[in-house]
Amino acid sequence: MPDLEHLLQNNRTWADTIKHQDPRFFEKLVAQQSPEYMWIGCADSRVPANEIIGLLPGEVFVHRNVGNLVVHTDFNCLSCIQFAVDVLQVKHIIVCGHYGCGGVRAAMKNSHLGLIDNWLRHIRNIYLKYQPTLDAMSDESERLARLCELNVVEQVRNVCQTTIVQSAWERGQKLTVHGWIYHLHDGLLQDLKVRATKPDDIPAFIFS
Repeated sequence: MPDLEHLLQNNRTWADTIKHQDPRFFEKLVAQQSPEYMWIGCADSRVPANEIIGLLPGEVFVHRNVGNLVVHTDFNCLSCIQFAVDVLQVKHIIVCGHYGCGGVRAAMKNSHLGLIDNWLRHIRNIYLKYQPTLDAMSDESERLARLCELNVVEQVRNVCQTTIVQSAWERGQKLTVHGWIYHLHDGLLQDLKVRATKPDDIPAFIFS
């Protein structure tokens, strides 16, 4: 069995550092979480939600999966959204993809990787939806970047179309859904300028 003592030591060092910076940090963390933000991001280990937006544990509610997908039959994701919206009363849901996403690349190339092909089919369908525009790009890296962006746009749309978000808007709850993307090469986030605060905003998504 591999020895993971170094990870446990890292944890002790981290905890000691946090307590040194804020002696009451863990005491406050035990209290009921009340984040204003939900983050739906990719499971890629290079995109740590809390760190890249400069928030501490308890300040953002996170759901991650391969390709930052919001699928209407994924009860894991939907349950997280419902808890965030109905219980935590978050004010913002951020769907964040990242450039160079391996899942998006596999879907674009229609690679055969096994079971995950069924999951990535959702991204493949986005590629087919925008295929004329994407295929007009001669540079493969540009085509991949655009598909990463389009995937975020479509997932924002999917979040907005859930019964959870629709019901929240119907009862007048203040809730905004945003689409962002992350640059691995410099660590910077980019707002894709697709956001919705009410059902009427969804058809108005314009992305070019």
